[in-house]
Amino acid sequence: MDGAMSVAIEIDDGGLARITLRRGEAGNAIDLTMARGLLDAARACAHEAVRAVLLTGEGKSFCVGGDLREFSRLSGEALEKHLTEVTDALHDALRTFAASDAPVVAAVQGAVAGAGIGLAAAADVTLAADDATFTAAYTAIGYSPDAGVSWFLPRLIGPKRALDLLLTNRRIPAADAADIGLVSRVVAAARLAGEAARTAETLRRGPTAAFGATRRLVAAGLTSDLGRHLDREARALVAAAASDAGREGVAAFLGKRTPDFTRASRRT
Repeated sequence: MDGAMSVAIEIDDGGLARITLRRGEAGNAIDLTMARGLLDAARACAHEAVRAVLLTGEGKSFCVGGDLREFSRLSGEALEKHLTEVTDALHDALRTFAASDAPVVAAVQGAVAGAGIGLAAAADVTLAADDATFTAAYTAIGYSPDAGVSWFLPRLIGPKRALDLLLTNRRIPAADAADIGLVSRVVAAARLAGEAARTAETLRRGPTAAFGATRRLVAAGLTSDLGRHLDREARALVAAAASDAGREGVAAFLGKRTPDFTRASRRT
């Protein structure tokens, strides 16, 4: 199976990119092919025409982490080389998504483990079905984290809670994941697909460049001192206000109408 078959991407005329993990029979476990497929999809989403991204997984589980069956067939230098190739592709995909202006919505269900947590945590808005469960799983098999899990978790839920999950590998239900800030909100499993699609569509119609600036500000603010960050905020605000989208937003507010950011984007 090539990357295009294990990771499907569809970009509609309005700029909404739908990415689907398609190894449902294997819990969407990430093998080398899927890692490369995710990187290809991320690069496709880096195009300026993409305004929002919706990430989903086929089958009962969103993603159970790395493909241990694939890894178990290798040893020594061959295993080291293989895992380096997997993590290189997967991490480049995460970097590419993070660098884009387009916000990412993830819809997760069933088992979310290992690198699956990394994908869920990397999204800007993560909706969890009420049947979803989360477990780090890495140290349970003698591994350490990848997919940004050791970077995202402390920032989302705090270092103490992150270490609790990473060291004990306890499984937490969706409601608890929402309570500690690992996911944005929980919806009934039957409503997950529809709610995620509506959320992504709302973001697609929004001010994409302002979303990108906001994503970067939030990420930078976690490690920046206040004075430097205030300067960064001021520069970003000035640029946003002077843009076509900024002018459209103010005009719509004053005119008591709904802004059309997609039209403003077409003028740029």
